[in-house]
Amino acid sequence: MKDQIIAEIERSMLLHLDNAQMEQLHFVLTSTLWNVSLLPVEKEQQVKHDPDNVELVSMFLSSKKVEGCSDKTIKYYNACLSKLFSLLPKQAFRITTEDLRQYLAEYQVNRSCSKTNIDNIRRILSSFFAWLEDECYILKSPVRRIHKIRTNKPIKETYSDEMLETMRDNCGNLRDLAIIDLLASTGMRVGELVRLNRADIDFENRECVVLGKGSKERPVYFDARTKIHLKNYLASRTDENPALFVSLLHPFKRLEISGVEIRLRQLGRRLNITRVHPHKFRRTLATRAIDKGMPIEQVQRLLGHTKIDTTMQYAMVDQQNVKQAHRRFIG
Repeated sequence: MKDQIIAEIERSMLLHLDNAQMEQLHFVLTSTLWNVSLLPVEKEQQVKHDPDNVELVSMFLSSKKVEGCSDKTIKYYNACLSKLFSLLPKQAFRITTEDLRQYLAEYQVNRSCSKTNIDNIRRILSSFFAWLEDECYILKSPVRRIHKIRTNKPIKETYSDEMLETMRDNCGNLRDLAIIDLLASTGMRVGELVRLNRADIDFENRECVVLGKGSKERPVYFDARTKIHLKNYLASRTDENPALFVSLLHPFKRLEISGVEIRLRQLGRRLNITRVHPHKFRRTLATRAIDKGMPIEQVQRLLGHTKIDTTMQYAMVDQQNVKQAHRRFIG
């Protein structure tokens, strides 16, 4: 209880004292209260001045919304934090590093979660408690001493030239052929692809502007083959839907992410190609661009990544190229 009182006093003085003064205040408080006995106040006499956990989460999510996070991200943050406070019924101000370590450990065991999933939860908790610190609700984030969780990094597969040609030859219709070409040549996300309209395509310059994560726009570029197949597909359509890709049957609604994923998965099963999904085209483009000498900074711009570390995770350098480079530079 004494530690809680000291923490409350220090939190109240955050806006008025610098770091050195805060350290001196902590020393004075701990020294003065060392031999003092404190008794809890009856609940009826306690007055609540601070927002509760629900209000704090709501304010945090609002700040993330302003920063440009998508609705999907906001929903994930909310679910993660709601789960925390349902399993750890303490005020956010009083949650300690040990509380969170125990929570993550038990969560992993009880739900048989992967290390990657647990680290994602840790990152969300880090963002939330860092926000509490920035907003002067707490003195120091309890997540600071919980380091990134080491995860296995398996080599992620890319499509070979033969796989891409096989899919093109067997996709069955002009729409799916255009989708495969556009994903393969631009490296755009599937969510970016389904939001495109016909008017967004600049055929003369072989480019289009996509709306990426965080509502950020960026140009992407496609090759001559994609241009031809896109034109053929659009010329074959009889509907008036402005969407670039629509369903094959009436009423020709805009194609959704799930529609693209299901179509590609079915194609992969039919052709006996493992793990056919839209994101694999993106990883394939990044890998080939780096293998052919494209500067990593340009690959980062092409893929729309904020951090270059993210680009490096997508780009799995071809092992054969590593072998050739070893022979060339080392012998």
